[in-house]
Amino acid sequence: MSHAGEEDWTQGWHPQARRIASPNFGPRPPKARVDLAIIHSISLPPGQYGGDEIERLFTNRLDWNAHPYFEAIRGAEVSAHFVIRRDGELLQFVSTLDRAWHAGPSCWQGRDNCNDFSIGIELEGLEDHPFEVPQYARLAELLRACHTHWGIARIAGHEHVAPGRKRDPGCGFDWVNLQALLGWEAQCFPPSIGR
Repeated sequence: MSHAGEEDWTQGWHPQARRIASPNFGPRPPKARVDLAIIHSISLPPGQYGGDEIERLFTNRLDWNAHPYFEAIRGAEVSAHFVIRRDGELLQFVSTLDRAWHAGPSCWQGRDNCNDFSIGIELEGLEDHPFEVPQYARLAELLRACHTHWGIARIAGHEHVAPGRKRDPGCGFDWVNLQALLGWEAQCFPPSIGR
């Protein structure tokens, strides 16, 4: 779906992302229509930023004994397609051609198993806490590229596809700001963002 003059995503890898391949992925179902981006938040340990713990978690190299919180997630095998650090740095762990393990049990607009048809984007942050200006700028840029190259037409939070189970990115995420940055129609966003 790329247009002339735009950078090519070789095998589903964003040309400007720092690539850190995760083993935690699988194939998408045949003929899956990938049209949803799911926004998450993550920090390890919770509320601490800038370390390599997210990278270690997504590549199955996290030292479970390094912090008391890690015992609660011991053995987790998870990933997302992208992580956006607090300073806007873009990391990619799974090709967008593949199914990352980010949403878990989930449903969006009557479609179950959101991992099958979504791109997972983690923002380094804590649910319900504010995110940084460079993160919104990078997120909007990434979502525009995902729309152009992969047909992403909808955006939801983890809290919207797994209500009652997940709360991220939470009330600290500024959906109105993201909509303004993208200029997309209201129906592209969760109905509960207070427009």
